[in-house]
Amino acid sequence: MSTAATSFPERNAAEVADLVLASDATSPDVCARRMRQRRQMYVGQVASYSLGASVLLLYAFDGAVSTNVPTLFWFGGLLIIGTFTVLSEAGVGDRFADHYLTVFQISAHMALQFVFLVSVPTLGIAFLAVLFLIFAFGTLRMTSRQAMVTWGLATCGLAFVFLGSDLPIGLPVASRIERAASMLCFALVIGQCAFLGLFGATLRKILYQRSNELKAAYRRIEELAELDELTGSYNRRCIMRLPDAEIEKSRRTGSPCAIALIDLDWFKRINDAFGHPVGDEVLRTFALTIFANIRPEDRFGRYGGEEFLLLLPGATSEAASRMLDRLRRIVAELDWSAFSPAMSVTISAGVVTLRDVDTADTFLARADSALYSAKAQGRNRIATG
Repeated sequence: MSTAATSFPERNAAEVADLVLASDATSPDVCARRMRQRRQMYVGQVASYSLGASVLLLYAFDGAVSTNVPTLFWFGGLLIIGTFTVLSEAGVGDRFADHYLTVFQISAHMALQFVFLVSVPTLGIAFLAVLFLIFAFGTLRMTSRQAMVTWGLATCGLAFVFLGSDLPIGLPVASRIERAASMLCFALVIGQCAFLGLFGATLRKILYQRSNELKAAYRRIEELAELDELTGSYNRRCIMRLPDAEIEKSRRTGSPCAIALIDLDWFKRINDAFGHPVGDEVLRTFALTIFANIRPEDRFGRYGGEEFLLLLPGATSEAASRMLDRLRRIVAELDWSAFSPAMSVTISAGVVTLRDVDTADTFLARADSALYSAKAQGRNRIATG
């Protein structure tokens, strides 16, 4: 016998995944979407009760039950659906994480099955089958605590029916019509069970996809947290963590390691003469130039202001000096006239290689001293230390 349980898997699986992963989505667009989906669900419930009432009509036609039974069953279902529709249109459900009010709906539909189980025990097996199906559908949305509460209420009802009464629970199969009605009843229940399995598989697939999307989003957030917003290079917090790791790797593998502190010459004059927006574009262009001319294993970050730190794993002193001098020439030869006809940009850098006694602090201090030496010698040059 088909009942309101059918409507629960008819929700869009992606929307269910949205609820699981983002329960506090309360924007007007989300609320409107939820309203539309609840309306679709209630339409499905009406169709489900109509199918159930049709099966009961077959029993009534054969005289197994009163003709009032399918009518009352159908109107009882409509009363439950109508009540929750009014609550939905009033926006009551949107105040809760589970805007479908699943526990209340499941409890109401299960209560209706118990009423008819007690009132029409000769069709009791049909109502019991639907009772279990409703509960199974409900567990797709309920929390563990909600499921236990609902299970407890259902158990109390079953105890009253089986232990507190002598109701002759059965399913009439005396005539061909009754057998056909009973067959339809179980065929509908089995069909809904199959649909439940498909729905669960679809939901798991959607949740798996959303989980991957969230992981990718978290990775992107972590990346953004490590990047300088203006230049796209590592920010100071991130770049300051890297020397320790490179020093440990260098000593473990016995490979050389070099670092360079790079400073844009007279950058304050650029800001003063052309404005900070132009200065920002100069920094961005400089960073892009460096990215385009370093190795994949090199690490480049903004040390502060117009100073940048370049880590060169595996680079000897000579190789590091050649690389920095090449970068210096590339920056000096760029056509900076796009920003202003009178503009030119050069860099100075201090380059040092790792020594056995170096810590991250002394390594950086030596690079800073070399940079100071390059500036003292007139800028637009590379100094080693």
